[in-house]
Amino acid sequence: MTSGSFTVKLLTMYTRSLKAPNHSFFLFGPRSTGKTTWLRTVLKDAFWFDLLKSDVFLPLHREPALLRKKVEALAANRFVVIDEIQRIPALLREVHALIAEHGDKYHFALSGSSARKLRRMDVDLLAGRVFERLFFPLTAKELGPDLHIESLLRYGSLPKLCSQPEHAVDILESYVHTYLQQEIQQEALVKDIGSFDRFLEVAAIMNGQVVNTAGVARDAGVARPTVQRFFSVLVDTLIGTWLPAWNPRVKVKEVSKPKFYFFDPGVVRALLGLLRDPVEKTEQGVLLETLVLNELRAHISYAGIGGRLHFWRTPSGREIDFIWSRAKRNVGIEVKSARQWRSKWSDPLRSAVGSGSLEKTFAVYLGKDELVDGPVRVMPFEIFARKLHQNDIL
Repeated sequence: MTSGSFTVKLLTMYTRSLKAPNHSFFLFGPRSTGKTTWLRTVLKDAFWFDLLKSDVFLPLHREPALLRKKVEALAANRFVVIDEIQRIPALLREVHALIAEHGDKYHFALSGSSARKLRRMDVDLLAGRVFERLFFPLTAKELGPDLHIESLLRYGSLPKLCSQPEHAVDILESYVHTYLQQEIQQEALVKDIGSFDRFLEVAAIMNGQVVNTAGVARDAGVARPTVQRFFSVLVDTLIGTWLPAWNPRVKVKEVSKPKFYFFDPGVVRALLGLLRDPVEKTEQGVLLETLVLNELRAHISYAGIGGRLHFWRTPSGREIDFIWSRAKRNVGIEVKSARQWRSKWSDPLRSAVGSGSLEKTFAVYLGKDELVDGPVRVMPFEIFARKLHQNDIL
């Protein structure tokens, strides 16, 4: 067995929750979350264009119309995969032309780790014709018996890392140095890699906090507009996401600045150079928040339940870590890294239920017991994650 086939075998040990639509779709997700492996698993008979391969990339880069010539030679009802399509955004126009001319004769799976270039190249041409799906690191459900909360907080859950935990530090350091620094620059998203490197470290320090761009600019030694652009790069490459403030009532003055979270706790610790050290108590809180947020994001996306996530902090200082809202339904979730639950931590949730702002409330902690604290159901992370994927939370 070659090392390449060995790696594929390891990565396919985990059954992913996303179901492939019987329709053309975009598949967006951060690099190394397993998009290609999943596509090869669920679309075994697809015709492939892997744009990371030079012998595929160069001819299509020179002549995008070659895509149409090759696709039209295929039998009907076959899936066509274009992997890392952001490398040649012009191919979107060829896909659009094929769908416009042939309808559903061919289905396309267009994967990518950056939506930035695609937006500049008329991605809206495919609006309504191509669905959009998101991909994430391994969820608690996908990890199954390999779920170990200490490991998730320390290293995160990129598939390759979970398959080869003995190489966790090397994998994450390579991810940060090779992808976040070099490849983002190669895609011409960032010209000054030194400034971007300083920004990344400050952004990692700010993970899970309300972002003051002026403060980040000062700490990173770059201009404020540059900081705003750098954050846009992280969002467009799916490395991070904004968590906006919730405004349940217009008459109440709420904090309006959003929080920023990275997509994986391990990537945060890699950016901060902490991988070789155990997780300190001062880190646990925001790392657990990061884990819970991305577990929520993955479930919302994979289960197709819709809605939006926010945080809530009023001028009185009360804060609820996550609010999921859809139409008139609002669910509150508080996260604490302690192993013993204190009833006072339920106060913001109790108050929100009493005022009618929240329909259901939950709390996640690192203890072992499931508790009921008034209207708040308190759960260890493992139980919360299981109930979330059973649709018992949202």
